[in-house]
Amino acid sequence: MNNKQFLSTPLEALPEAISTIWSAPSNIALVKYWGKYGEQLPKNTSLSFTLDTCRTLTKVVFDKSVISNKSKFSIYLDGETAPHFEPKVQTFLDRIIDYVSFLKSYNLTITTSNSFPHSSGIASSASGMAALALCIVDLERQLDPTMTDDFFYQKASFLARLGSGSACRSIQGPLVLWGEHQDMPNSSNLVGTIYKDDVHTDFLSFQDTILLVDKGEKQVSSTVGHDLMNGHAFAKGRFDQAQDNIKKLKSILAKGELDDFIKLVESEALTLHAMMMTSHPYFILLKPNTLNIINKIWEYRKETLSKACFTLDAGANVHFLYPKDEKTQIDGFIKNNLAQYCQNGQYIHDQVGWGAKKM
Repeated sequence: MNNKQFLSTPLEALPEAISTIWSAPSNIALVKYWGKYGEQLPKNTSLSFTLDTCRTLTKVVFDKSVISNKSKFSIYLDGETAPHFEPKVQTFLDRIIDYVSFLKSYNLTITTSNSFPHSSGIASSASGMAALALCIVDLERQLDPTMTDDFFYQKASFLARLGSGSACRSIQGPLVLWGEHQDMPNSSNLVGTIYKDDVHTDFLSFQDTILLVDKGEKQVSSTVGHDLMNGHAFAKGRFDQAQDNIKKLKSILAKGELDDFIKLVESEALTLHAMMMTSHPYFILLKPNTLNIINKIWEYRKETLSKACFTLDAGANVHFLYPKDEKTQIDGFIKNNLAQYCQNGQYIHDQVGWGAKKM
């Protein structure tokens, strides 16, 4: 697989106006990617659960008749103009234009909304860029009916990656790899690929409750954090660890080894934040209530022998992962023991999902 296969070919008889709508989910990495090179390429392989409820719904109207403005697009979030998103979308369109050159003929009106509150502290870049990429490639497929489903999803993932690295994992599901790995023949740095090895049924119905510790903007962006891995004293060891954890997780997922899953996933989460705390300059995204929640989960697991665990993204919020058959008991544990540590008592129930949908 290489970049050239995604270059666009001339398309005849472009319609004056056309539109499409896609819904794309967020995702949560089990083995984390932290550090990149080149044009949004990962320094190590990652593997994520695709989520189901936390989604971005995006409609794009492609119109040749509208007088072009400087940016050739306008974007609306929940019906309101969203000027703070414009630089990121402009960078994305600039990066992908050689792969979808027909966009030069259109003005884009992008209307988007999230199923979760915008201020919830859940990163919407993965689901947002995935939904936008799907709309763009869907237009290309409408103009070129010979495009296969496999290529459609590959190209959407390829483009989404150029907007936000982890967005390439928000196209399909339920588990998605990103980054080349010698033990994963279908893995790629260019696109997210469906994890095709055996997965025990317990993992396919896993629940994820996102505990919203901090709904504010992070003081250090993920882009800056990734860049700080360049020259990081522990970078090579971290990248090697991640590759080894992918191998371990392959066996864990196949055999349904929940105890080993807990150890690996929690270690990955803490290692991610250890990289932040040992970079130069160093920074901390965890909050006191993040640690309070983690300790409560550990206490609960010790007392009940639960198979629940936590993971973290690049922020303060906690993803509380647990088997579906524990849902009733854990709902009560969250309400009685964890909600007090969430901002305004807010949390969001989600579960493993199966990818994007055309609406």
